Amino acid sequence: MASVWDDLDAYLGPTDLLKKAGQRGTIKAYSNFNAAADVKALRSAIEGIGTTESVVIDTITQRSNAQRQIICKEYKGATGRNLIDDLKGDLGGDFENVMVGLMIHPAAFDAKEIKGALKGPGTTESTLIEILASRTNLQIKELAAAYQAENQRSLTDDLTSDISGDFGKAMLILLQGKRDESINFNQEQAKIDAKALYDAGEKKWGTDESKFIDILCKKSIPQLRKTFEEYKIVSKTNIVESIKGEMSGNLEDLLVAVVKCVVNTPAYFAERLYKSMKGGGTDEATLSRIMISRSEIDLLDIRAEYKKLFGYSLHSNIKSEVSGDYCTSLLKICGGDD
Repeated sequence: MASVWDDLDAYLGPTDLLKKAGQRGTIKAYSNFNAAADVKALRSAIEGIGTTESVVIDTITQRSNAQRQIICKEYKGATGRNLIDDLKGDLGGDFENVMVGLMIHPAAFDAKEIKGALKGPGTTESTLIEILASRTNLQIKELAAAYQAENQRSLTDDLTSDISGDFGKAMLILLQGKRDESINFNQEQAKIDAKALYDAGEKKWGTDESKFIDILCKKSIPQLRKTFEEYKIVSKTNIVESIKGEMSGNLEDLLVAVVKCVVNTPAYFAERLYKSMKGGGTDEATLSRIMISRSEIDLLDIRAEYKKLFGYSLHSNIKSEVSGDYCTSLLKICGGDD
């Protein structure tokens, strides 16, 4: 789907979305929230002969994460047991992963996904890229703290031992969570940075990757958007095509993801969701992770971008690709069919 991003201007997210982050989710705080009643319903659904999956789905997908944390605490007080452990004991497969994922604090969920990507003989770089390219400074600092608390090890140390080179350097810069988050921009600086990127890439023999990393991983979103506009004037092509032409492998994938998130984060996730369901098999891990992690942030906008980019709704694609309780839970998270 590279053609989706041929014209970056066409997919530029409105600036006001920067101010609305966290307000465009499909899951909101339940207005008639009663933790004791939810605990009772969940106990009845879990403790009986067989699990009443519909009660589990409706309760968990219709509460905000903050409300779920209260439910977990009250469930422990009422039963002496851990609700997440009980869900793991009663549910299974991708359905279990979604229900448990929703119950975990967002920072702990990101940390868990990163740990899973680093675990084993190979590293799942696409998961690391997706998370670190799309999170805010605060989200990155919180997930790093959650990782440390859960694993008794620094995420920086674990990343350093698993990835290296320019890709590793860029990832570690993002992990610092120090991107400029001001909402203003400097037009003259945008021209300077655009020329610096052009000089570091297309204009010279060989590529100065460090210049791309320094600008793309540190500058603010409004500043980078202006820089991309100026870059197109200087180079006669857009920054994504230049990165693809000048770089390869994981560094290319990371910097392209950074650019896409700067230009339009919901469109980036819409494309990721589309690819997770495209072809002969479904990438349930990516599908579940994005639906969970964006459910209270911008899933409404992701839905809109999905329809615009691919001509049919995210809801309908999920319905056609997966089934059973897993499908039901994802559709509840997704919300409407528009």
